[in-house]
Amino acid sequence: MTAKNMEILVALCKRRGFIFQSNEIYGGMQGVYDFGPLGVELKNNLKNAWWQSMVYENDDIEGLDSSILTNPMVLKYSGHESTFSDPMVDCKSCNMRFRADQVPASCKKEDLTPPRQFNLMFKTNIGPIENDENFAYLRPETAQQIFTNFKNVIDSTSKPVPFGIAQIGKAFRNEITPRNFIFRVREFEQMELEYFVMPGTDEDTHSAWVQKRLDWWEKQGVPIESIELYDVPSEELAHYSKKTVDLMYRFPHGLEELEGIANRTDFDLGSHSKKQNELNLTASVAENKHSNSKMAIQSESGEWVVPYVIEPSAGVERGFLAILNEAYNEEDLEDGKIRVVLKLKPHLSPIKAAVIPLKKNNEDLVNSSREIKANLQKLGLGRIILENTGNIGKSYRKHDEIGTPVCITVDFETLNDESVTLRDRDSMKQKRIKIKDLDKYLNKTVIN
Repeated sequence: MTAKNMEILVALCKRRGFIFQSNEIYGGMQGVYDFGPLGVELKNNLKNAWWQSMVYENDDIEGLDSSILTNPMVLKYSGHESTFSDPMVDCKSCNMRFRADQVPASCKKEDLTPPRQFNLMFKTNIGPIENDENFAYLRPETAQQIFTNFKNVIDSTSKPVPFGIAQIGKAFRNEITPRNFIFRVREFEQMELEYFVMPGTDEDTHSAWVQKRLDWWEKQGVPIESIELYDVPSEELAHYSKKTVDLMYRFPHGLEELEGIANRTDFDLGSHSKKQNELNLTASVAENKHSNSKMAIQSESGEWVVPYVIEPSAGVERGFLAILNEAYNEEDLEDGKIRVVLKLKPHLSPIKAAVIPLKKNNEDLVNSSREIKANLQKLGLGRIILENTGNIGKSYRKHDEIGTPVCITVDFETLNDESVTLRDRDSMKQKRIKIKDLDKYLNKTVIN
């Protein structure tokens, strides 16, 4: 089961502290959101899962955390300055602006201005003097700083091709019309891998990464059958792409891209390289008069080779939204009530376990609960909380709704037999377990 509409997820996110409108007390900012106490945990867990799968589980992939401020030359030679724009129109009737391909049906064609290109990149001033020369861009993607660090990573790690560089970080796009909650926003995070391969091996590697990404999303709770593969036709490909396959997911607002896997050829390293005429580039690139580095590797015969790049790129917020949607369930209970439960994969759950004393005003129960919570927190599984409300039923419902895999109830029997009651989120079944066995149980339960 998934959410019936976006409004349900928006309400859940606000009510339970997943996501808030940024600067809400001043009317908010369109296309900018803040992640609340539960949202930041889920978001971090998602990023950690991606980093684990990319960097820790692959000996041929290294990590990077590059700067957000970007030298204009980087985006000049990458093609962003000339191509990173959208067609914008104004509606004279409603006085609103839209991307040309997203004009609502309520706007009449005769009321629209001719399309004009709108640059999506944010500029910022560098230094004390504001002029046209002293500026930088807030990066519109994390990829370019990976390419400019290609030689640095090779020289410092001695990695042979094929190898990859992974990065998670903020990106900024001045969207004309941010829309659909956190799906399209102006400030977001990307999870990007640039995987460098020898020319001629790129097509097989690209196909392999498409399957790897499908498998990874399924492990996060987005089943393969919920994703459609879209082989982007040649007329829609980005200027750098030889082939791109988009993983399309049916969000509450419709079928849209969850992740793209692109074969970027030798365009990127070639674009940022000096002495391009010595590199036998297959991609068409602008002459680079400013780079001081040859972005290539040298074969045993002394020939310079520019690797091709395979790029799986996913937005953190889009992944968050897809996972939340897939996890959302409404269940009819025997008493006629509806139980809302987020059936998140335990490794993604914001709260791994809630320790609940049966009575909040009983000193012995509360102290025992605090001790259990403190010991479980030391396991390093994620956030464990003490839910000291005194209402066991409401506590269970709350933790169902936020996706907590297990609740641990400390009752009066606990004080005598050193046992607690475990309640499973998905089945609602309960069982007694010794306190000394909790660590083994949680290690088995919340890591999968």
